[in-house]
Amino acid sequence: MKLPLDSSRGVGEVDDELDGNDDRAPRGCKGRGGPATRLAAPDAGIENFQAVGFVLCDTGVTMSRRKKWWIIAGVTAVVLAGAGAMATLRGPKPVAVQIATVGHEDLQAKVTANGKVQAQRKVDISATIPGQVTQLAVREGDAVTKGQFLLQIDSVNPRAAARSSEFSMQALLRDLDGARSARDQAVADARRAEENSRAAIIPEADLQRARTAAATAESTLLAAGRRVEQARATLEGAQDNLAKTTVRSPIDGIVTARRVEEGEVAVIGVQNSPGTVLLTISDMSVVEPEMEVDETSIPSVAVGQEARIRIDAYPNQTFQGTVTEVGSSPILTASVTEAIKFKVKIRIDNPPKGIKPGLSVQADILTGFAPQAITIPIQALVLREIERKPGEQPAKGAPRDEEGVWIIDGGKVRFQVVKTGMLGELSLEVKDGLKGGEKIVSGPFRALRMLKAGDAVKPEEPGKGGPPARS
Repeated sequence: MKLPLDSSRGVGEVDDELDGNDDRAPRGCKGRGGPATRLAAPDAGIENFQAVGFVLCDTGVTMSRRKKWWIIAGVTAVVLAGAGAMATLRGPKPVAVQIATVGHEDLQAKVTANGKVQAQRKVDISATIPGQVTQLAVREGDAVTKGQFLLQIDSVNPRAAARSSEFSMQALLRDLDGARSARDQAVADARRAEENSRAAIIPEADLQRARTAAATAESTLLAAGRRVEQARATLEGAQDNLAKTTVRSPIDGIVTARRVEEGEVAVIGVQNSPGTVLLTISDMSVVEPEMEVDETSIPSVAVGQEARIRIDAYPNQTFQGTVTEVGSSPILTASVTEAIKFKVKIRIDNPPKGIKPGLSVQADILTGFAPQAITIPIQALVLREIERKPGEQPAKGAPRDEEGVWIIDGGKVRFQVVKTGMLGELSLEVKDGLKGGEKIVSGPFRALRMLKAGDAVKPEEPGKGGPPARS
């Protein structure tokens, strides 16, 4: 029943057109001796208020404004509660997810590492005798052959020492010749003395003196020989020092570093110490970049594996290589927080002409291949704690977590445990738990983490983020 209202009347005014006996008055107001009264909502249109259909009977008691507000608030609460009940009956909204299809593909596992170009064979040339560099015959980048002259160190003092040793040697050789002659004479005299003693020509005392003289001459000759040997060793050392003032290339190669200039003083230091290295000669016919591989990847790297190599100085080119050495000790660094890495050497099969040591290199070491493997996107794999009954404790040594994926079946998800295998660049091999063709949840991360078995899902709208679904 809809009653006409005058919007110009104030709240609680009596409609004079209605009396207690009016047929339009609501049931329950007749016979009470008072007119029917409608309340107008103070902040709403009159039509909206009429739709609520409230009719109050004036019993002679004036209704307060606060009581009228309580009535309106109660009606609003009832309406909102009804709307919430309807939403509950409809159930939770489906979760928007990214969907991928379990597929089959040739999977190539690889380990990526960075490093620097190095020659398989290189020689750091240091000074073995101190002195000023008086002549420098090569520049950095020059090609040299084994035995080629490289530089000259001042040889004045070494040459003088060698000549002095040579003169001493000559004098000692003359002394040796004299001692040998004296020995020969003493031996001859002793032999004659024995003959004369047997003939009773000389007394026994003369024979003993002759024998003693022969023995002394023999000792003198032996000492002279030893002095000659000592002098010969000194001469050889002096000649070696003199020879070391002339530096020649020990191998065929390229001068890849020159750290000295003509006129500078070469010093003797620790072997291969940066301050004592004069030149570096590298044989660039065989190039072996030294790569740094992370400790988490080193177990899968082995000698003989193939590698694809990219050199920054040669863009748009890929070179083939083979792993020749895998380090067994970590690379030492000054930082204790830096990630642990191991050295791996890769020989380039077809090095470009003119390649130089020190160039930056990236390499993909091919560690495995699985033809037509069952694969899933890497981000689809979920690691969660194994569900157990209340109070159940895992056995000693038993795993606490399990790997799996969320399979979509009839618009809802269920968790499927899987056994994984080889890791590719974007895909992961599944060895057990999937057959291929299943629809699985591949993102976003929040959904993968919060999903529960039986949750309803729907495809995520395009443009909401994340990679495109894999079909």
